[in-house]
Parts: sequence; C-alpha cells; structure tokens
Amino acid sequence: MVRVQSELFNPHEETARFQAGRLSAGALASFIGTVRSNADDRDVVSLELEHYPGFTERRIAEIEADARTRFDVIDMLIIHRYGPLRPGEAIVLVAALSAHRREALQAVDYLMDRLKTEAPFWKREVRPDGAEWIEPRRRDLEDRARWDEGETT
Repeated sequence: MVRVQSELFNPHEETARFQAGRLSAGALASFIGTVRSNADDRDVVSLELEHYPGFTERRIAEIEADARTRFDVIDMLIIHRYGPLRPGEAIVLVAALSAHRREALQAVDYLMDRLKTEAPFWKREVRPDGAEWIEPRRRDLEDRARWDEGETT
C-alpha cells in the first residue's frame, strides 16, 4: 500500500493498524524518517517537499512492486509526506510484514534505498539564512547501488 499525503500521521498507530490481524506475520520491520532540526551543522527551520501528483504515487508503487518480487513479504506499507514539514515531524514510514525477520528487514532497507534516490520528490531545506535544494548524497547513491551488485547486507 502506498500513500502520498500532506497530512501529519502517527507512525506507531499506522504500523499497529497495518499489523492488526495478520497472524501469519512473525515479523514487522519499519523505518520512520523524520525532519532534522540540523543538517551539516546548520539549523533547519523546515523541509519542503514537492511532487507531481499521480506520477509520484505510480513511481513509488513500481518500487514497491519490485520489492515484492525480491523479498518474501506478506505486505508492505509506504507513507510519504509532501509540503512544508517541521523538525520532528514524520516524513516517511516504510513497513514490511513477513513470516521471518530477515525478509522484512531487507525489504524495508531496500525500499528506503530506492525511495531516497528514485522517488520523485524535490526537497528544499529552509534555514534562518535562506533555503537550499537537496539532492541525494553520495552515500545514498552507494547504498542504492549495492542492491544492483547483489549485496543485501
């Protein structure tokens, strides 16, 4: 399931709802990304995310579908926000249910590596002295590349 929204969400309530009644799942793995108040030793007032409605959801759904072919999961959940976000607010929640922990953990790791580098969001950090557009960092690209090279840990 993929949701792209501007509204705040409670990641803990979302994962509880996602897991409820899924008695065949022995593992729930999740990642919650939040807005930092500091980046590169500079204060961050807010983070602004822009996207193309429809296109962004389709692209994330393609990433999710690819993950389903790689990992033996029962289900996956991706919630990603857009718009102005304040420090401490959740940006993204990625969760996976599987029978065993490794598949759930790897699916979440894979999804985050793909989202960081391929999800069509444009990010801008707003600071007291101005704003700056943010691109994926070198480490983000390296993390993504390891999945193409067959490394999964």
